[in-house]
Amino acid sequence: MEKERSAIAVIGGGPAGLMTAEILSSGGHQVTIYDRMPSLGRKLLMAGRGGLNLTHSEPFEQFMSRYGAAAPQLRPIIEGFPPSTLIEWAHGLGQETFVGSSGKIFPKAMKASPLLRAWLKRLGGQGVQVRLRHRWRGWDEEGSLLFETPHGPEHVLADATILALGGASWPRLGSDGGWAKILEQRGVEIVPLAPSNCGFAVSWSATFRNRFAGTPLKNIAIKFEGHQARGELLVTSYGIEGGAVYALSAPLRNAIARRGPVEIAIDLRPEASEGDLASKLRTPRGKNTLSNFLRKALHLSPVEINLLREAHGLAFGGDLEILSGKIKCVPVSLLAPQPIARAISSAGGVAFGSVDENLMLRALPNVYVAGEMLDWEAPTGGYLVQAVLASGAFVARAALRRFAL
Repeated sequence: MEKERSAIAVIGGGPAGLMTAEILSSGGHQVTIYDRMPSLGRKLLMAGRGGLNLTHSEPFEQFMSRYGAAAPQLRPIIEGFPPSTLIEWAHGLGQETFVGSSGKIFPKAMKASPLLRAWLKRLGGQGVQVRLRHRWRGWDEEGSLLFETPHGPEHVLADATILALGGASWPRLGSDGGWAKILEQRGVEIVPLAPSNCGFAVSWSATFRNRFAGTPLKNIAIKFEGHQARGELLVTSYGIEGGAVYALSAPLRNAIARRGPVEIAIDLRPEASEGDLASKLRTPRGKNTLSNFLRKALHLSPVEINLLREAHGLAFGGDLEILSGKIKCVPVSLLAPQPIARAISSAGGVAFGSVDENLMLRALPNVYVAGEMLDWEAPTGGYLVQAVLASGAFVARAALRRFAL
């Protein structure tokens, strides 16, 4: 006798939820996606505005190191859906990929909309149902899922529930972290949500802020207490943002939480040694102003020269013998991370101790957690999308084993 198809509710229509729905529906299960927004994949579409960095081409062990303390928990998840599988999956949706000069992998279309359209078409063809404007409110007294909808409360009884509600960054796109209190009340340990891949406040002088807000600092390195990251920064009216500081957002955020403002060192010429710079600074200055001399001798840009003034004072170049060291170490005090609503992603979430080896909640049988709801974080560069999709695939396969037809 054929076993009855299981009704599975996927709550959250982002990448993790869509991946879970794809695999479960392909396995013959009846899947319905519930999302509080009027359309699916909104955060994915926003990420696609920057090119949709899907994953990274670096060696796997180096790749896994990007996940920091959560790497041991994420390893089996990503091993089950590694970068090569993600690339094949994207190709299956008609989205060819390429490797950029930095090793990052993007769809050739350089945006998310073609991939999302093809993905939703595939899900529809596999019978996946979608319920939009359904805000999840937990469970009712009978154990049914409770949703707030434009037409009033709706109660849904599901054989299994996949929670893929995202973290708490970009709340206007759907992931507002409102699920944390619901799960805490059910005995699930929640590590407090915090901003990740975020900018930091700096007390710029009015002159520097007004002149250089919106100006990039290219090919620099940031050093902080044994951590280092290279890349680009953007001077903003509130402070700094960009890939280099995003890569260090976890240790910076944690240090600020422990003891208040911290100081980073910006190396304006990480490819050159202090000796190399000193040698160039010994060339005759002639009648050049200091700014022109630095521009010609070291190719320092106006924002870099004025950052040196901001950090070391107007007489920063009074002693050219030590200026090379100052260029290699520009101190900048970071006051606080930007609020979580302005962060690219979030840290914290469901503690790994609250889920079993299949990412099923120990306190709530047949309820699984995927994506950014779990307590992990990673820098930008493809690591976020990779882990989100991999966790969706991992949870789906676990549910398939549990509810085998």
